[in-house]
Amino acid sequence: MEALPRETIVDVLERKLREDILAGRHPAGSYLPPERELADGFGVTRTTLKHAFGRLVHAGLLETRHGVGTRVRDFLRLGGADLLPMLVRHSPDWIGEIFEVRRSIGALIAERAAARATAQQTAELRRLLEAVGEADGGEEAQLADAEVHRALARATGNRVYVLLTNTLFNAYMPVRAALVAPFEDARTAHDRLAPVVEAVAAGAQETARTAAGDYLSATERIMLEGLARSGRGEATR
Repeated sequence: MEALPRETIVDVLERKLREDILAGRHPAGSYLPPERELADGFGVTRTTLKHAFGRLVHAGLLETRHGVGTRVRDFLRLGGADLLPMLVRHSPDWIGEIFEVRRSIGALIAERAAARATAQQTAELRRLLEAVGEADGGEEAQLADAEVHRALARATGNRVYVLLTNTLFNAYMPVRAALVAPFEDARTAHDRLAPVVEAVAAGAQETARTAAGDYLSATERIMLEGLARSGRGEATR
């Protein structure tokens, strides 16, 4: 059995500060108390505090200015989508908003893929779709399904769609285990996704967009129901 990683003091302090920031106890634009005061309050050294600050600066939640202090960044105004996994870990109510974007972007990607996919890309899509149906268990089918969507994004010929697809998947990775319900029956998961792939293969743009919208709406509903049952989705929309 693999040993679980042990939390360090820096890990604990970073998490505490992050929770305080995301919960609004340190509002955007406000300055944190002086380092010595914070370190004494937490019972840690200033070196430990600086390490925790460094992680939060890297995450985009803090900014430090020499001689001025450490200020909380307005992440909703200045941050990027790379913050989403952290925000989902803090509060699952972000999932509903992520899925809203997933529906819109996914339908557009399918439409663009239908217009631009090459024969080689179509063959890859069909191969990846078969892997969904042949998956052993829900987790494997879920990951195989993700690869189909990555391939759809690649088939658009637009690398920004590829990065957006990666971002959306990464965003809900922290709660992925609670979102496995649509994939527990691999053959059903295959059949649900097949109309999207076949429409793309046929070059039927409007059909692909509609099929993708239907697929994403159906899987979203099932995933949110599973998230609610897990006790983590009480605030989702």
